[in-house]
Amino acid sequence: MSDATKPIPEFTEFQAVPFDRRSDYYQVFADVDGEDLEWWKKVREFCEWARPYINDAWEAAEYNIPAAEEAARRGLIRDGIDIEGQPHMSIRAKRIIGMEASRLDASTATAIGVQAGLAMQSINSFGSEEQKAKYLAPMSRMEIRGAFALTEPNHGSDSIALETTAHQEGDEWVINGEKKWIGHGSVGHITVVYARMDNGKVGAFIVDQDQEGYDAETITGKGSLRGIPQAHIKLNNVRVSDDRRLPGCNSFRDTAKVLMSTRIGVAWSALGIAIDCYEKALKYASEREQFGRPLVKNQIIQQRLADMLMDLTAMALYCKRLLELEESGELNEKQAALAKVHNTRAARRVAANARDMFGGVGILLENDVIRHFADIEALHTYEGTDTMQSLIVAKSVTGVGAFTS
Repeated sequence: MSDATKPIPEFTEFQAVPFDRRSDYYQVFADVDGEDLEWWKKVREFCEWARPYINDAWEAAEYNIPAAEEAARRGLIRDGIDIEGQPHMSIRAKRIIGMEASRLDASTATAIGVQAGLAMQSINSFGSEEQKAKYLAPMSRMEIRGAFALTEPNHGSDSIALETTAHQEGDEWVINGEKKWIGHGSVGHITVVYARMDNGKVGAFIVDQDQEGYDAETITGKGSLRGIPQAHIKLNNVRVSDDRRLPGCNSFRDTAKVLMSTRIGVAWSALGIAIDCYEKALKYASEREQFGRPLVKNQIIQQRLADMLMDLTAMALYCKRLLELEESGELNEKQAALAKVHNTRAARRVAANARDMFGGVGILLENDVIRHFADIEALHTYEGTDTMQSLIVAKSVTGVGAFTS
């Protein structure tokens, strides 16, 4: 029986956490119970369903829309947003979902994050009650696929220097500009476009992807996150009515609230990737024989596994503390930045060690590690590069900004 078809291990009071306890060395997640554990079961069951299709989609650079729709059918596309008729999802549950989906596949986790954490959260945070009622429930079912368009070709890290404009003409807004690296931007239905308004403030607008003046081209040639399409969008005199403007967004500071949450999500996603790489390396090293004995009987392999576990444990502790701060409402963007930098750096180390431990077969997609190895590069960059997040942290402790020379 292949790994993809093996039944999911039964949950018991002695095995509350659905991964090898050798991965959770300090039992950071041993207290997950109740509704949160039920959500963990749901996402695990989804991942087992989706697993057989992941590598083919990644290799072909195809978006696995059926997998995203299946995640929605299981209620996973929510990011903790309250939607009538759907069960409560806590902050802890939504973070576990992101971690577990990334443990399966970063492209799938990114699709969930774009839909729920960015597009839906923009509408939930800044939209009118009418807008929320119109979009959120259908988006949670993936009946409406959404995109979040902030990054521009000339403004990635420097996103505050927004050039896309929204000029008001009567009861309409005319939007012009370009966006790049926009998940779902060419395969969705709506895009939440951030643009600078006539008064200089930042506004957000719901734009239909099939309307005149919206031109989106899927970016090709990617070596990372190949299972989620991202777009280069050109907006040429795109007209939207005033009821498509999200009234609660009036500054870049508003936008930053959504970005901080997704930055936290990246720290959790990096943990999920590292868990899978570590567990697969440990299993392979225990079974693979060279020179008449298993790899794990070699001191250098044992040292590498210990090094990987140190990174993994530190990442889990970062996420645990982030969760405590997020649940209490005390988390700030500097703390989120530190966790994002630390966890993506650590996940890179774990993935590199795992890939090397597999030897030649480590470059085969069937072993998953090379996919994680490539995908962590995108997570290390998006939602704020390593350099930018480091500068945010350093400014908070030195009082000196060094964002420009």
